[in-house]
Amino acid sequence: MKIQAAVLDKMGVAAPYAQSRPLAIRTVELDPPGPDEVLIKIAAAGLCHSDLSVINGDRPRPMPMALGHEAAGVVEEVGPGVRDLQRGDHVVVVFVPSCGHCAPCAEGRPALCEPGAAANGAGTLLSGERRLSHDGVPLNHHLGCSVFAEYATVSRRSVVKIDPTVPLDEAALFGCAVLTGVGAVVNTAQVRVGASVAVIGLGGVGLAALIGAQAAGARHIIAVDLSDAKLEQARALGATHTVNAGDPAAKEQIREISAGGVEYAFEFAGSIRALDLAYAVTRRGGTTVTAGLPPAGASFGLPAVSLVAEERTLKGSYIGTCVPSRDIPRYIALYQQGRLPVDKLLTGRLRLDEINHGFDLLHEGKAIRQVVIFS
Repeated sequence: MKIQAAVLDKMGVAAPYAQSRPLAIRTVELDPPGPDEVLIKIAAAGLCHSDLSVINGDRPRPMPMALGHEAAGVVEEVGPGVRDLQRGDHVVVVFVPSCGHCAPCAEGRPALCEPGAAANGAGTLLSGERRLSHDGVPLNHHLGCSVFAEYATVSRRSVVKIDPTVPLDEAALFGCAVLTGVGAVVNTAQVRVGASVAVIGLGGVGLAALIGAQAAGARHIIAVDLSDAKLEQARALGATHTVNAGDPAAKEQIREISAGGVEYAFEFAGSIRALDLAYAVTRRGGTTVTAGLPPAGASFGLPAVSLVAEERTLKGSYIGTCVPSRDIPRYIALYQQGRLPVDKLLTGRLRLDEINHGFDLLHEGKAIRQVVIFS
């Protein structure tokens, strides 16, 4: 079938993107689902820094590529072997397909699926196939999804069925921002009731972590960012304190608020300076969690003795250490109860032909989570 999709031909095109237009809206060919695959009619797809990092070249991917990895939609068709989904089911797309058989999957850690990671790096679906092409030239899939498009063919292992009463524009955020942010708090760090928390980097993922920390019962939630507008939004979402990271005394302010350092510090900025700050404001015996994705060549140094003498923990968190089939329904239930106000993270709705402008807003820090809406 022929569909409209946003295609990136090369990385590193300079901003402003509304002028340079790195994403071209093209009519492309989408193949029907193969074995263990599904065809989804996309309702909404979120703009994320992970997409931006491909556009600007920080996260190299094979080109040309149809972008987009955070979405929700409706099943249109199922391929051979798919028995637990049917046409009309509402689903959230997940950007790490899990094979269910490799060592991480067998250990209950599907976010680290080895075949899934290999397929994502190669620009294919979990099967190794590419279902998109333009003028006879195959297009690579972004993280097995490619959801800046009217329809997407994806692995059955890349979707989770959801309650059909959830608005699909809000449901889209559960596939990346919510899984990653809330999951870092409740899965990776396992924040305890009454704990002190600092959240550094207040994009969609960071603010999702903030509302996750509130739902987990943290007593101090210190929001940290360079943007005063984002700090104001953090206060509206439940931050107990805010600190501008550009203040030379930011570290001292955070340590003073938390009486010597927080028990859990989270870094979501994808910046080594932000990670330095997160580690510096973590108390003795505390845990620093990084879920930001810095450029591939970036490295981080730390005083190694502190890991032993202060019993410090430094942990990475990828897609919130999630089990998508378990966590997405749980987080949606909390959202429906009013305990995870995910709808407040949604700051803009765009048409597909406005997507380059949307990435300008994201690049400039003027948006939290925007979604492309498909009719």
